[in-house]
Amino acid sequence: MKAVVLDGFTLNPGDLSWKILQDIADITIYDKTAPDEVYERVKDCEAVLSNKIVFSKELIARLPKLRYIGVLATGYNVIDVEAAHAAGITVTNIPSYSTDSVAQLVFAFILQFYWHVKEHSDEVHGGTWSRSEHFCYTSFPTFELTGKTLGIIGFGHIGQRIAEIALVMGMRVLYVNRSSKTVPRLAAAKQVELDTLLAEADFISLNAPLNSASEKMIDAAALSKVKPSVFIINTGRGQLIDDEAVAAALKKGAIGGYAADVLSTEPPPANHPLFGCPNCFITPHIAWQTREARTRLLNLAADNVKSFLSGKPQNVV
Repeated sequence: MKAVVLDGFTLNPGDLSWKILQDIADITIYDKTAPDEVYERVKDCEAVLSNKIVFSKELIARLPKLRYIGVLATGYNVIDVEAAHAAGITVTNIPSYSTDSVAQLVFAFILQFYWHVKEHSDEVHGGTWSRSEHFCYTSFPTFELTGKTLGIIGFGHIGQRIAEIALVMGMRVLYVNRSSKTVPRLAAAKQVELDTLLAEADFISLNAPLNSASEKMIDAAALSKVKPSVFIINTGRGQLIDDEAVAAALKKGAIGGYAADVLSTEPPPANHPLFGCPNCFITPHIAWQTREARTRLLNLAADNVKSFLSGKPQNVV
């Protein structure tokens, strides 16, 4: 089967091996592909693997040889799935490969908010401790997580893993989910209505999928219901929040802080509303990028291709 990887650098910047895919297909790998290069690189292929390349209805209509699109990510909103299905093209994704990585970044943010690791380190490097008359000091208040309330919006694999870690650390866990969901191993976590979670949480972790109901769910109205000390962490989708509303809340001290690994536009414009806001941490969509997660993703991508070739496709969307 003739196949192509269109944006391989995202998954493998050089520290992994493509051999697992090269062993099962006649595959060409490109680090990056510009929009005007996609058609020429795909037109003679039966299979394509990509992360963020857009496959519109119009493009799909021009690719009669294409039989398979393997999305190298969990989200597949860049693919017109309906058009692909109509053309007889199988589309697959990669679920649950980055669960631990994302959950761990959530707690990196949480611990930064409560321990001010960066700020204290900066002060030590700047000589503040050296000039101090005291053996040790803190310039910022620090707190334990034990007994604090974590509210999780979206209780899929990642939300559940976050809850599991939180419970081990002695936190109280509330969660909101579209449907009623009970997870026996997480019986101590309590499903509640959104308003209850907003009012009671010391931390809010956004892990919901993006859809018409969840878009900008954290807006001015939602922010009016939270504690002024709340810290909000977004590793779901940038569009889950209203950027302007969160920026305004940070500037007037209506929330304690905001941390995000995702933004509504990526890369962000230079004048993004959140830039320069107090107690706001933004990372460049790194939660999924640990070596372990990317290795898992590559192995699952190969498994998806093998399953498709065997006539029993898996992870079909």
